Amino acid sequence: MIPIRFPLLLAAVALAGCSHVPIIGHPASAARGGIERVETTRDGTSTAATIDSYKADLAQRIYEVNSTQVYTTRPQALLRSVVVLRYTVDSTGNLVRSEIARSNHDRATEATAMATLRKSAPFPKPAPHLLRNGRVEMVESWLFNNDGRFQLRSLALAQMDE
Repeated sequence: MIPIRFPLLLAAVALAGCSHVPIIGHPASAARGGIERVETTRDGTSTAATIDSYKADLAQRIYEVNSTQVYTTRPQALLRSVVVLRYTVDSTGNLVRSEIARSNHDRATEATAMATLRKSAPFPKPAPHLLRNGRVEMVESWLFNNDGRFQLRSLALAQMDE
């Protein structure tokens, strides 16, 4: 006779195999090509319910398109540069405006931040309830290590201690 615990153990093992939840947008996944596609409707509209989750969708898109420039482990303790961009996406997912909102005036990292944002467009369409005057305005920070690779604040890993 098989003890009752054995079938329960088999069931637990089977369910454990199904319970893997990937870390969406994790930079290490990006380097391995493991970023999951942003969930969209048939017409390409993001299913994000909030501005913050839509911003994370766009960050995932930026990581996907620019994966070789994304830093895949924890950022160094003292970053080379932080570039903050303010940008606007229209109802069809097109980038209609972008500008540097804050920077330490490192021209190379400013150029990289702007180029990676522009290269990633078009984005998933924002859900209609996120639009204000037919657009969504957001602010995102590019965090640069000494080697010029970056993470986005929306998806960044914790910095190293020292």
